[in-house]
Amino acid sequence: MVLLTIIANCIVLGLEEHLPEQDKTPLAEQLEKTEMYFLGIFCIEALLKIVALGFILHRGSYLRTVWNIMDFVVVVTGCLEWMFPSFINQPAVRSLRVLRPLKLVTGIESLQVVLKSIIRAMAPLLQVCLLVFFAIIMFAIIGLEIYNGAFHNACYRTNTSSNDEDNIFLGDEESVRPCGTSSQFQTFECNKNVSSCRPYWRGPNYGITSFDNIGYAMLTVFQCFTMEGWTDILYYTNDACGKFFNWIYFYPLIVLGSFFMLNLVLGVLSGEFAKERERVENRRAFFKLRRRQQLDRELNGYLEWICKAEEVILNEERTTDEEKIKIIEGQSC
Repeated sequence: MVLLTIIANCIVLGLEEHLPEQDKTPLAEQLEKTEMYFLGIFCIEALLKIVALGFILHRGSYLRTVWNIMDFVVVVTGCLEWMFPSFINQPAVRSLRVLRPLKLVTGIESLQVVLKSIIRAMAPLLQVCLLVFFAIIMFAIIGLEIYNGAFHNACYRTNTSSNDEDNIFLGDEESVRPCGTSSQFQTFECNKNVSSCRPYWRGPNYGITSFDNIGYAMLTVFQCFTMEGWTDILYYTNDACGKFFNWIYFYPLIVLGSFFMLNLVLGVLSGEFAKERERVENRRAFFKLRRRQQLDRELNGYLEWICKAEEVILNEERTTDEEKIKIIEGQSC
C-alpha cells in the first residue's frame, strides 16, 4: 500500500503545472488538495515504524537507518509546511518533495543493492576518473600541438573584403566546413571561382570544438571519448589538415579512451554490484543458518526436557510400585 501511495504521489507531482506570478491551473489546485492525504499516509507509516522499531536510542531503531532518516525529514518538513505556512519558505520546503520517490528504495531490496553498490564504487571510480582525466590531458596536449588554430579557415566569397561570417560561401554544404590550402594533403578546397580560403572563422560549434587552448582541447577530447559526434571532429581535421595522418591521432584516442578507459567505469560498477549482491546473499544465508541453528537448539532443548520429564515420570511410577509392594507385604505378614 505504501509503495502504491509513493507511485501515486510521484504521478501527482509530475502533473503539477505552475504559471507566472504564482498562478496555478485548475488541475494544479485540485492536485494540491491531495497533498494532505499523502502526508497523512506517510505520517502514519512513520509512526508505525517508530512504535515497532523504537526512535533512536537502541540499535536497529528508526533513525539508525539512512533511508528512514530521509523519510523522517520528508515527513517533518511536510508537517511544518502545513502547520506554519507563513514562517517557512514554501518553495524551499516543497522542493524536498522530490525525495519522496526515493522512498521506493526502502521497500524494494534490489534498489538498495544497486544504490549501495554505487556508493561502495565511489573510491574505485575516483581512481578510474583520475586515469581518464590524465588520458584526456595527454591527448589534449597532443591535439594542441597538432591542430592548434586549424579550424578557423573557411571559404569566404571572393568579392568581399571583410571576414564576417555572413560572407562565408556554403555552396552545396548545409553547414560551414574548415578548409585548407595544401592540395598535397587533400584538404577541403574552396570553389576558386566564387570563394577563397581565408581566416578568421570562429570554428565549429561557435568555436568550442577546437584545439586552441587546453580547456577547449580537453572538452573536444572528452567528446571523442564519449563517441558523441567524434566523426564530425575527424572530418573537420580531415578538411583542415588532410586525410593522411589524422588516423594516427584518432584511432588510439577512440580505442584507448572510449573502448578501454570509459568501459572501466562500467566494469567497476558491475564488479561492485556483483560484490554487493554476494554480500546480500551471504547475509541471507547467514541469517537463515542462524535461524535454523536456533530452531535446532530449541528442538534439542525441547527433546531433552521431554526425556527428563519421562525419566521423572518413570521414577515416580517406580517409587509408587515399590510402596505398593511394601504395603502388600506388610498386610500379608
